[in-house]
Amino acid sequence: MTELKATLNLPRTDFPMKADLATREPKILERWKEMKLYERIREERRGRPSYVLHDGPPYANGRIHLGTALNKILKDFIVKSRTMCGYDAPYVPGWDCHGLPIEHGVERQLGPRRHSMTAVQVRHECRKYAEKFINIQRDDFIRLGILGEWDHPYITMSPGYEAAVIRQFARFVATGNVIKGKRSVSWCTHCRTALAEAEVEYNDHESTSVYVRFPVKPESLREGEPADIDVVIWTTTPWTLPANRAIALHPDHLYGFYPHEDRHYLVAEDLHTVLVEVLGFRKSKPVMVKRGRDLQHLVTRHPLNGRDTPTVLADYVTLDQGTGCVHTAPGHGYDDYLTGVKYNLEIFNPVDPGGVYTEEAGVYAGMNIKDANEKIVEDMREGGTLLRSGKITHSYPHCWRCKNPIIFRATEQWFVAMDHNGLRQKALDAIRKVTWDPAWGEERISNMIASRPDWCISRQRVWGVPIPAFYCEACGKLEVSEAIAARAADLFELEGSDAWFSKDVVELADGLKCSGCGSTKFIKENNILDVWFESGASHAAVLGHRPDLAWPADLYLEGNDQYRGWFHSSLLVGIGAREGAPYRRVLTHGWTLDAQGRAMHKSLGNAIDPQDICKQRGADIIRLWVAMVNYKEDVSLSEEILQRLTDAYRKIRNTFRYLLSNLYDFDPDTQMVGREVMLEVDRYILHRLTEIGRRSRTELEADQFHTIFHAIHNFCAVDLSSLYMDVTKDRMYCSIAGSPERRSAQTAMFIIARDLAKLIAPILSFTADEIWSFLPAYQGKEGSVHLCMLPGFEESWIAESETEKWERLLEARGKVMQVIEEKRKAKKIGSPLDAQVLLHCLEKDRDLFLENHGLLKTLLIVSDLSIIPDVAAEDVHVIVNPAPGQKCDRCWNYTTSPVTHEESTLCGRCKAAVEHIEKYGNGNS
Repeated sequence: MTELKATLNLPRTDFPMKADLATREPKILERWKEMKLYERIREERRGRPSYVLHDGPPYANGRIHLGTALNKILKDFIVKSRTMCGYDAPYVPGWDCHGLPIEHGVERQLGPRRHSMTAVQVRHECRKYAEKFINIQRDDFIRLGILGEWDHPYITMSPGYEAAVIRQFARFVATGNVIKGKRSVSWCTHCRTALAEAEVEYNDHESTSVYVRFPVKPESLREGEPADIDVVIWTTTPWTLPANRAIALHPDHLYGFYPHEDRHYLVAEDLHTVLVEVLGFRKSKPVMVKRGRDLQHLVTRHPLNGRDTPTVLADYVTLDQGTGCVHTAPGHGYDDYLTGVKYNLEIFNPVDPGGVYTEEAGVYAGMNIKDANEKIVEDMREGGTLLRSGKITHSYPHCWRCKNPIIFRATEQWFVAMDHNGLRQKALDAIRKVTWDPAWGEERISNMIASRPDWCISRQRVWGVPIPAFYCEACGKLEVSEAIAARAADLFELEGSDAWFSKDVVELADGLKCSGCGSTKFIKENNILDVWFESGASHAAVLGHRPDLAWPADLYLEGNDQYRGWFHSSLLVGIGAREGAPYRRVLTHGWTLDAQGRAMHKSLGNAIDPQDICKQRGADIIRLWVAMVNYKEDVSLSEEILQRLTDAYRKIRNTFRYLLSNLYDFDPDTQMVGREVMLEVDRYILHRLTEIGRRSRTELEADQFHTIFHAIHNFCAVDLSSLYMDVTKDRMYCSIAGSPERRSAQTAMFIIARDLAKLIAPILSFTADEIWSFLPAYQGKEGSVHLCMLPGFEESWIAESETEKWERLLEARGKVMQVIEEKRKAKKIGSPLDAQVLLHCLEKDRDLFLENHGLLKTLLIVSDLSIIPDVAAEDVHVIVNPAPGQKCDRCWNYTTSPVTHEESTLCGRCKAAVEHIEKYGNGNS
């Protein structure tokens, strides 16, 4: 006697239901390493069309954070998907190693020892610090499943890279774009260095706000102008008043002389209400109104030191706030500096690099500018020139590294001149040839390039690439040339840029003569290059140096803050190097936020560590999150979202597990059935796979990963779990193992598991490869899913004319299943197999339903179906009754012609199957 259970083809597989990704993924990584997966992929794609994503280098000063993980995973999605689409897509990661964060980190570690160390010694410590975090971050990235040339990354502190940076500097020198001069630049007193625009961020800050009167000297007045005039200025930086050299008026604005008590106060007519609302003056009409251009003859008396302070004209004066009369200190503001140059004003900066007044500041010498505000306000109050003081919270520039407020300070700096040799216009022209995604990126970077000042490329630190230049010891003349830079580049290539600091100037400047006086004695430049110039030169240092890394790159992909950062500096260096943008397409992603929409910061306690997710849930859960969100906007992550992701992952995994569990006795090489003999339900599900596959391939090429995720998840949850896997269970379990109808379903399930594993491989890289290892072996099966090409999804499984039929059948199924569920809840039936369905259909559906009676019964999973055309019906009407007959003990369908086999009640189909199995076994016969 054969037990009925033994005659069933019940699913079985070693593919685990529990993912246990945190344990399983590291083992998969070991296998990838042992099989040299990345190298094998590159070998497989050799000679194919190239696709180069150039990696923007993360900073080597800490563990990766969620934003870094988002960025690197997106890049991995793109590289893997392009590879599986047939491209040769190398991925060379990079690290940004020079700059203040590392130097500050080292200084904190060294403490007081730092002051007794040479520049070379400090640089040695900085190098060790950067190397430590390169290794840590490399491990973090590998743990996320990112494939790349981890053993051969590009590193900005390597000798070859440093040499390439100096060669790009040499190109700018050759075209005359490199200049040195005293200008007002953004300056961090905490970091004691100049800052580029990309290194400045705006945050709320509380400042001291003052309204101050500058008395007009009577002898500067013209006939008819009232006596006893005060020009009223407003500023939120009282500490800059000692450096004031003028008051700027707009040439076209109207200015009024407003009487109050025994004096007249000059302010812009459109801002005169400040006199009443802020200063408490009585309301009055101006005794005279003049254009700004008619008032530039005035000379005022400085409120602190009495020096002559003229009125000047400037187009940047606005009527947004203040008085329309702008305090101008050419040593402490870029616009002020330009005005100073125009009017030959003194570029006066009495503040040292640490924010302390120098002796030039007179009574304020030795005071920190932050502390001096109060003293300056008090001095003006005592002198009778202060009209009002208070506090104001406003958006103010901060150093993006140390987060402290910055100042503007006139110092000698190196610049790349934006308007020399057409650099600005060439950059604007190049922008229009690039594809920007999102499209608004083009306008953003164009506006930045169009309005930016000259690029300050010098920094007053030691950890970076030195600027190769000399100063004549005899006459002070600056010596910088393409030849000097080229010689330095050759030296750095051999010995690294430490050589500039370790070698004596006599050796560095050997053979050089001053072009001014002929002297051969020099002092070497001690400034280093802006790290944005360094990273911006990455395309010149990395691309084009190997046959598989073409210039320009096909893609730059970074956060949307890089329009002012890496995209910006890379573009300018690219114009200098080859007069073109170093990228064909630029793609950006948003910021990572918490559930409340706040940016994640350790200080806020809302940061989610990607390594914690890897340890608790697995890297594929992070990867699934990246695939789920619309990364072009800001994206949120929270514990609740992680739980939803885990649930979605479980649905996908369990779907694959079911498919694999029905393939344990399937040999793809010998048991696949052709389309012509495949059952219609199987052809339909493959049709749906093809639709999803075609759409997903299109979306992959457009990098729209969230639409791919939702399509695949919906396919697993709806098409497979709720439809196909349900309607094929009877056939899979109860048919003879080698029967054509079961092999038909196995063929479909194999194709789905195989092709869907390929489709999810760029996203769920670990899980897809695990699935691949459990797929039945077949001739030509690759050793990893990541060695595969994506399917073309070109085969047509059902005729175009059949799609409407399927839509109508599935619509009817939905209505029937709804009624069955109501009966089940009312405990009238237990499952669909317990049901008899009377389907009253519309006349127009009669032929369709009758012709497809068997198919519809399969889709409904019921024991009995009667189709009743109803001429009067306006819609499908469903009646569900308990199925007549007896329940088959093997397949659980009800039959009105039961037969007895030994002690079991069977339907005719099951009796024949059992007898066949008892006679021949449940094999392929």
